[in-house]
Amino acid sequence: MLGAVAFGVLLVVTVDQVWGHSTLAFAAAILLLLIANAPMLRFNCPTCGKNAFFRGIFVVPWPNRICKRCGRDLSENPPRHG
Repeated sequence: MLGAVAFGVLLVVTVDQVWGHSTLAFAAAILLLLIANAPMLRFNCPTCGKNAFFRGIFVVPWPNRICKRCGRDLSENPPRHG
């Protein structure tokens, strides 16, 4: 995620230096960040479904190791069935 943010900033700065101010560069950077953020939104606790990256109303770039809602250890491997 940090790499996507850095790439987005570099993209906007480079386009601004070469071609001047462009809203297309901002749109491309926003789209890049949305695509990079998609896997974070799917990392939920298998027991209660709470997202591991959300801390109240804030989102941080590292997941919880322990679910704050149900207390499950999120670093352990899920049980295999079959």
